[in-house]
Amino acid sequence: MTGTAPSTSNQYIRHYHTALAGTPRLVCFPHAGGSASFYFPVSQALAPDIDVLVVQYPGRQDRRKEPLIDTIAELADRVFEDLREFADEPLTFFGHSMGATVAFEVARRMADAGLPAPARLIASARRAPSRTRTDRVHQKDDEGLITELRRLSGTDSRVLGNEEIMRLALPSIRNDYKAVETYRADAGVRIDCPVTVFVGDDDPTTTLAEAAAWGDHTTGACELQVFPGGGHFYLADRPKEVLDAITRRMGVAVAG
Repeated sequence: MTGTAPSTSNQYIRHYHTALAGTPRLVCFPHAGGSASFYFPVSQALAPDIDVLVVQYPGRQDRRKEPLIDTIAELADRVFEDLREFADEPLTFFGHSMGATVAFEVARRMADAGLPAPARLIASARRAPSRTRTDRVHQKDDEGLITELRRLSGTDSRVLGNEEIMRLALPSIRNDYKAVETYRADAGVRIDCPVTVFVGDDDPTTTLAEAAAWGDHTTGACELQVFPGGGHFYLADRPKEVLDAITRRMGVAVAG
């Protein structure tokens, strides 16, 4: 077995478990307000058959004292610089919600740098880059922001009711909402890899048509997998089903 731990200067990539030499690499991008630890169970479940790398945005957990980044473009620039040391092996990107947009932009930067495209981008619970709405959640007061989090059911109700925890978390959540709500991409912008889109059929942030529009942003194939009865955080309710769907696209049979 071999570890692929990032260099000591790497701020953006976390590596929780070792993997077998030469195994495929999965790079996970968190949602707005999310952190690397959200994907710890994914890393644990897929090791050692898949080498899971997780992006950690600044302003949370072990990076909580670092300045936040409020544009997708700058965030993608920073992630790309730290991720490129792993580009010697094919990378599959999985991004949930805002993470799908960041992953898309990182893939664009890989192409601009002459690096191989990702083997696949799996965009979860996020409408296509050129499909925009007029949401301005980041401009709401704290109570309005908390109401949105409740609507999406992505935050533990015990956390939502803990004033101290929420006071610490709200700045990064608001910041990330600003980044994704002010992001714009032209309809003609494409990446050179297949795209798989996961979406719950009851997701208030992404219609099936908005999800299918990812096909406009790839020169390769685009497929849509709908999770019946799933909301925005469908993956938290059915982790095995989601992991099976990911590993199937990666062509890997995971033990257990």
